[in-house]
Amino acid sequence: MNSHLRGFSSGASLGGKVSRYRNKQNIYMQGAPAYTLFYIQAGGVRLTTRTKHQPSAVTAILGVNDFFGELCLAGYPLRVSTAVALTASSIRIIQKGKMLDILRKRNKASNSLVAYLLSSIKKYQDHVADLLTSSAEQRLARVLLRLAHLDEKGPAFVEIPILNHQVLAEMVGTTRPRINLFMNRFRKQGFIDYDGGLEVRQSLRKVLRNR
Repeated sequence: MNSHLRGFSSGASLGGKVSRYRNKQNIYMQGAPAYTLFYIQAGGVRLTTRTKHQPSAVTAILGVNDFFGELCLAGYPLRVSTAVALTASSIRIIQKGKMLDILRKRNKASNSLVAYLLSSIKKYQDHVADLLTSSAEQRLARVLLRLAHLDEKGPAFVEIPILNHQVLAEMVGTTRPRINLFMNRFRKQGFIDYDGGLEVRQSLRKVLRNR
């Protein structure tokens, strides 16, 4: 489990209901009313944002134990992105009021959620910094490690859903052929493997050190 969410021993402690989504099914659309937030129990989610006269841009790829739609807690009345299931997914839908009640209790669960939200802000800042300072290969490695929640103290490997290379290209800020090249290189070096899902190994962190 994400280290910032240890206050939630199970998704059930968050309340709400679990809905199941098919691969590529819309969860919500940009501009829709925002009165719920979401917690991924299985699968993955892609967030995209569209600005006027510009194509959609991938702003996040999320996995198990991630929240999304949390901007409603800050008073945003409408969704600022579109959320789509990357694969068959089980997602807990939590009412905004319920989550605010958890935050007001100031206990272990609320502290975990606040830490998670602050961590999300830092990840976004790190992503922006990566776009400016890292190579496309390093950005891809970081996206895969982030999706697998593999920090330096994590397990040897984690399996995640296999992702469309075009989605990864949009997230990394490069072309699909280059993603194909990097993924094949990672596989040959033993950093990832395919066997039903996509197995991401701790050794992929070596790519980040070659700067």
